[in-house]
Amino acid sequence: MTEVPRPSVRPANPNFSSGPCAKRPGWTVDALKGTPAGRSHRAKIGKAKLEEVIDRTRAVLGIPADWRIGIVPASDTGAVEMALWSLLGARGIDAVAWESFGEGWITDITTQLKLPDVRTFTAPYGELPDLSQIDADRDVVFTWNGTTAGVRVPDGDWIKAGRRGLTICDATSAVFAMAMPWDKLDVVTWSWQKVLGGEGAHGMLVLSPRAVERLESYTPPWPLPKIFRMTKGGKLIEGIFQGETINTPSMIAVEDQIDALRWAESVGGLEALIRRSEANLAAMSRWVEASDWASFLARDPKVRSCTSICLVIKAPFFARLSPDDQAAAAKKIASLLDKEGIAYDIGSYRDAPAGLRVWAGATVETADIERLLPWLDWAFARVRAEFEAKAR
Repeated sequence: MTEVPRPSVRPANPNFSSGPCAKRPGWTVDALKGTPAGRSHRAKIGKAKLEEVIDRTRAVLGIPADWRIGIVPASDTGAVEMALWSLLGARGIDAVAWESFGEGWITDITTQLKLPDVRTFTAPYGELPDLSQIDADRDVVFTWNGTTAGVRVPDGDWIKAGRRGLTICDATSAVFAMAMPWDKLDVVTWSWQKVLGGEGAHGMLVLSPRAVERLESYTPPWPLPKIFRMTKGGKLIEGIFQGETINTPSMIAVEDQIDALRWAESVGGLEALIRRSEANLAAMSRWVEASDWASFLARDPKVRSCTSICLVIKAPFFARLSPDDQAAAAKKIASLLDKEGIAYDIGSYRDAPAGLRVWAGATVETADIERLLPWLDWAFARVRAEFEAKAR
């Protein structure tokens, strides 16, 4: 076995977590100095800050002017749940999943809401279901990017333009790093702690005019908790989409999101953010192509994520290990790099195949991805030697 020397260059930023994600380059706590701490979010200054988040989000992402953008509680999960509980039941549903979060939405639809007319389309980790089977005249629920599988939908071509149903898209690890075809989507959700590296607890909920029409014309047969209610007297509560949040937001987190959006504008907006993420994936792809031990969980390059990059171990010794030992070996690689201060939080998701998951979103510098790669080789060699010694 060839010995792998210890690399001499370390990533400048070892934060490769898939959520909360790395802060934008150059971030310090000074970015929060404009926070109106101790002030009400309903005060003029607080509402202005919340409106600024909405306005800058619309501008960076190119969201159409007649779409509503709201700041909602409970992160992306809260935003998705608001949509599911408020909108579903008027039509049959096609629910799509290829990893844990999509599977969670299917559970909510079938087990919690107990909706009768539901078709499910699923695929194992690393693959994408056959999207040509989706009927967009039904309501469609799907993730754009499977954070725990490293698989994304390549485009929105599978959603027909003249659809009668609503498309409800969990885009938390895609938006700001991938192009969103707004004309094909009706509900889009995400959380601040993903691609722009914001702080947690807050979600974004974006509604098309078609989604608003559904809200105002359809009343679900089940009770809606106050935190989910978006209409009153059959009309949309417009304040939710004008900076009047349903519950109390953290003004510190709001200030941090404003800083992240300003940074996004400073580097060139959405196109630049997408280029940064794709450059990170390209750097990882060059390394994987030459690697004798690592491969992508997503084998098809067309569906490979440029944010949550999931790797599996293809080395022959690894295939001979039991599933428990495979999981232990992958965890040891992640633990070793964590201990060295090289890469934090890169273990694969608990339900995913044993391996590694490296966040490569827009706030991660390509130079840091490139500096990480020799360390992955070094850590793998150390762990392989350990397990091979045990086997002798």
